[in-house]
Amino acid sequence: MKLVLASDHGGYDLKEEIKKHLEGKGYEIEDIGTYNKDSVDYPKYGRAAAEMVAAGKADKGILCCGTGIGISLAANKVKGIRCAVVSDTFSAKMSRAHNDANMLSLGGRVVGAGLALEIVDIWLATEFEGGRHERRVLQIEE
Repeated sequence: MKLVLASDHGGYDLKEEIKKHLEGKGYEIEDIGTYNKDSVDYPKYGRAAAEMVAAGKADKGILCCGTGIGISLAANKVKGIRCAVVSDTFSAKMSRAHNDANMLSLGGRVVGAGLALEIVDIWLATEFEGGRHERRVLQIEE
């Protein structure tokens, strides 16, 4: 599975932890930045990652900014993207099982690295349940 990772300066450290963790598990990672803690504009990174997922250049995407909110808003502007801001394991599971989220957003100033890695693992391992949820996901797409 190919994953695209992106962050702004507020999510940089968390993105780096996630990248190291996922590479260790054998995932193919494309890190599209940012590459340091210098201040940048998160919409640029959220949109670029979302466009990769929407175009099929990555299977899923993981974003990080200070809260996870701003970068997810930018990603969700791209047609076909369902980016969930998550800060607990239950929401990680449900965002995949019920909402078929194809992008995950985490807050580097909200979630510690240990919890973030648990969230990422659960999110990646959870399959979309389909069924009654399929209708609702289609309504989101409309």
